[in-house]
Amino acid sequence: MRIAVFDTHPYDERALTEANGTGEHTLEFFEERLHDKTVELANGFDAVCPFVNCRLTASVLHRLAEIGVRLVVLRASGFNGIDIAAAEREGIVVARVPAYSPEAVAEHAFALLLTLVRKTHRAYNRVREQNFSLDSLEGFTLHGKTFGALGAGRIGQCAMRIAKGFGCKLIAYDPYQNPQIAADTGFEYVTLERLLQEADVISLHLPLTEQSHHIINAAALAQTRRGVILINTSRGGLIDTSALIDSLKSGQVGGVGLDVYEMEEGVFFHDLSDRPLQDDTLARLMIFPNALITSHQGFLTREALRAIAETTLGNASAFARGEPVVNQVKAS
Repeated sequence: MRIAVFDTHPYDERALTEANGTGEHTLEFFEERLHDKTVELANGFDAVCPFVNCRLTASVLHRLAEIGVRLVVLRASGFNGIDIAAAEREGIVVARVPAYSPEAVAEHAFALLLTLVRKTHRAYNRVREQNFSLDSLEGFTLHGKTFGALGAGRIGQCAMRIAKGFGCKLIAYDPYQNPQIAADTGFEYVTLERLLQEADVISLHLPLTEQSHHIINAAALAQTRRGVILINTSRGGLIDTSALIDSLKSGQVGGVGLDVYEMEEGVFFHDLSDRPLQDDTLARLMIFPNALITSHQGFLTREALRAIAETTLGNASAFARGEPVVNQVKAS
């Protein structure tokens, strides 16, 4: 198939080109995100390959269908930027990468967590300035703490297995429960309210849906233990950022590690170092010394990129051969 790859970075091009080693597909890479102003770039292609911040609205999908695009192979697991019902009406198949390397994201969650609780980012900057003082670097141990996972899917399970290795007590909230997985991993399913009340660390691993949007809001934060640590490597929209800032100011939240941000589109994945940051909320959040932010890099390991590329092109190959696309996304 001829595939237009949007929102491309050098690591995407390398991984997809390697996965397409036999040349089964013809790939063309575009730096632009796919949306209503760039949709014409897909003219002449059989398929498009967007990333998480592309916006495939009903009008974009209608135009894609008009120019002959029959397949959307999303190189990510989340698909909230695609109007799935509209795609079905247009006869366009949408496929995703449901799981590529859950360990990569879970390990990044712990990179954020350990940095926060041991303040290694502050210590690193001090030592580079030849300041070897230990003042204000007191942290806490994870051993014996309660680790609460919001979402007990593949990434949530990986995160809990890591937490178990640190000697944490494990609890999880998930609308869909699997008692066998809980028994094998060693965690207890609890209500959302109980998790908020008992967890010393809350790590978010839910998809972004209408039900989960702002699941961490002012009311939820008011129920948490004072000084709770929040980690979000899932979707930015799970957290109400304004409420988070208020809780950081009051000390209700003791620290937050974010690899995602609800208004990250147009900011994350870009070098904006030569211009003023236009997002006042993000700029305010970055002022807090106990707020650690990375730019949606949880997936960015060699192993994960390889798996993403292979699954993405595998979806395209199955479609081209007329076989069932096992990773197809359908409207509920």
